[in-house]
Amino acid sequence: MSYRWDWGVFLEHASRNQSYLDWLISGLEVTLALGLSAWAMALVLGTTLGVARTLPSRLCRFVGAAYVELFRNVPLLVQFFIWYFAVPEIAPGGDQFKQLPPFTQQLLAAIVCLGFFTAARVCEQVRSGIQSLPKGQKGAGLALGLTLGQTYRHVLLPMSFRIVLPPITSEFLNIFKNSAVASTIGLMELAAQGRQLVDYTAHSYESFIAVTALYAVISLGVIAVMRVVENLCRVPGMSLEK
Repeated sequence: MSYRWDWGVFLEHASRNQSYLDWLISGLEVTLALGLSAWAMALVLGTTLGVARTLPSRLCRFVGAAYVELFRNVPLLVQFFIWYFAVPEIAPGGDQFKQLPPFTQQLLAAIVCLGFFTAARVCEQVRSGIQSLPKGQKGAGLALGLTLGQTYRHVLLPMSFRIVLPPITSEFLNIFKNSAVASTIGLMELAAQGRQLVDYTAHSYESFIAVTALYAVISLGVIAVMRVVENLCRVPGMSLEK
C-alpha cells in the first residue's frame, strides 16, 4: 500500500486557536450532549407510552400503538428534515425558534427528533417487559390495597426494567450511532467533524479511524456502565439471559 500515513495531522492548526484534534473533540462533545439529552427524553416518554400500552383503557393502548407505528416506520432521515425544516414553519413559537443561533436550532431539533424516534423503541421494550411478568404480580399488588398507579410504580416497573435492561442497553448504544444522521441538518457532531477534517487535510484514513475509535470508546463506556447497573439490579430467575 503506497498510502503515506501521517498521524501528526491532528496536531496541525486548523485555525488560529484550534487544531484538527480540537475539531474531533468538539464533535465528540456535541455527540455526547445530543445522545444523553435525547436518551433522557426517550426513556421518560418511552416508559410512559410503554405503560399506556398495557393499561385497561383502550384509548391509552390506541395512542401508544399509534405513536409506535408512526415514529418507528418513518425513516429517521425524513424525521430529521421534518423537525428541522417543517415543524418550525407550522408550530406555535416557530418564529422564536428560527431566531436562535443556528447551532442551537440544529441541536434542539436533533434532540427532539432522536428523543421521539427512540421513545417508540423504548416503548416496545417496556411493554414487552411488563407483559412478560406473571399476571399474578399485578393482582397481588391490587389485592394489597395499592392503586393501579402504585402497582405499576412499586411492583411492575421495577421488575420489568430488570428484565429489559439488555435490550434497553442496545437502544442506548443506538442513539449515539443514530446521532450521526444529525449532520444532514448541519449539526457538526463527531461524524461531521471527521468528514470536514478529510475535506481540509485529505487524510481520510487517519480521520475516519480516529472517528471510529471515538465511537468505540463511547460504546464501550455505555456497555461498562450498563453492565454494572444490570449486575446491581439483577433478580435471580428474572433475566432474559439464558
